[in-house]
Amino acid sequence: MYSPKLAEEIKKELENLRGAGKFKVEREIDGLQGSEVMLGGKKVLMFASNNYLGLANHPEIVKAAHAGLDSDGYGLSSVRFISGTQTIHRMLEKKLAAFLGVEDAILYSTNFMANLGFFASLVNDPLGAVGTPETPAVWKDVIYSDALNHASIIDAFKLCDRTHLEKRIYPHKDLAALRTMLEADKTNPPAGLRNKIIVTDGVFSMEGDTADLAELVKIADEYGAMLFVDDAHAIGVLGATGAGTPDHCGVHGKIDVLTGTFGKALGGAVGGYVAGKAELIEFLRQKSRTYMFSNSVPPSVVMASMRAIDLLKEDPELLKMVHSNADFFRSGLENLGFKMLEGSHPIVPLMLGDAKVAQEMSKKLLERGVYVVGLWFPVVPEGQARLRFQISAAHSKEQLANALEIIKETGKELGLI
Repeated sequence: MYSPKLAEEIKKELENLRGAGKFKVEREIDGLQGSEVMLGGKKVLMFASNNYLGLANHPEIVKAAHAGLDSDGYGLSSVRFISGTQTIHRMLEKKLAAFLGVEDAILYSTNFMANLGFFASLVNDPLGAVGTPETPAVWKDVIYSDALNHASIIDAFKLCDRTHLEKRIYPHKDLAALRTMLEADKTNPPAGLRNKIIVTDGVFSMEGDTADLAELVKIADEYGAMLFVDDAHAIGVLGATGAGTPDHCGVHGKIDVLTGTFGKALGGAVGGYVAGKAELIEFLRQKSRTYMFSNSVPPSVVMASMRAIDLLKEDPELLKMVHSNADFFRSGLENLGFKMLEGSHPIVPLMLGDAKVAQEMSKKLLERGVYVVGLWFPVVPEGQARLRFQISAAHSKEQLANALEIIKETGKELGLI
């Protein structure tokens, strides 16, 4: 029975969220995603989408998706190991692995599921550890995680058996602190120490800054640790070819485990992946529950994702344009006097501090034709509320200039500049 007490507690919590200015509103877009969208019958400029390359409705991507429907259907109604693997699924996995400079890749329904599946599979499996019912096998994996890693990584740790996992959280991008933790575990290792895993986002989704992967590769090699990088916001965006943060940092093909998504720059639909050594990928096919018990990625998404990778090679102007636009917009906000976070990624955070201020400014901007979402705790640390502008190659300079003018007017009205 759904108890009246529970209903009352839920209502009270929702009221608390509204009162604190932390209640999230889902706005309904009429039609296509793009640099402009229709919202409630009104055209507004879009700055709240991960559509960094403007591929969400690129004609070549849409054409490829239609081709997937025509050739391989709408869906498989099955998981991969039963009857859900088509030739095109392996084609995409091989194309992606080659693009990322690794041996193999495995597709997941989302990047979130990829992260959950990787950590739970690796940490919870004895992998040769010997034990008996009377004396269970003993092993311990130690994870060293950046404090601002994505929620999917944080939740992945929760699926790991606590008897086999120790977490070390190092301050954001503080590699000296990371070294101190690794040195301490080298001197005094936990009982049954098996794996050391350094875990970081490639690009941090709320800040738009980039991990120092070149240095992290050195640290991982020095201490015999595995390096795991979630590159969701960098794949298709960073590097000379769009291959992500490793390419950007000069360590292409040198990361042990890469995860990412097709749901942002590479077309904006669904689908995630883990990429790395062939034996690791095969292990995940056999052990990962979020892979084994989730339906296959739809054929239309598979075909469109392959076309997106090809487009990065065929049209290098996409990468140039998104960075040109991001630089233009970031400089414009800085010149207006707003508090910004440093960075060069098309994620451009405008820092406001207070959740209510962020919500109010977001509301006023939308009324004036600029769609940007406010972010606050628990999405970002308490007291660090912000508007996260996300720039696309599809934005014109005129659209960006118009948005800056509207932001200027709104910022003055609210007394922020």
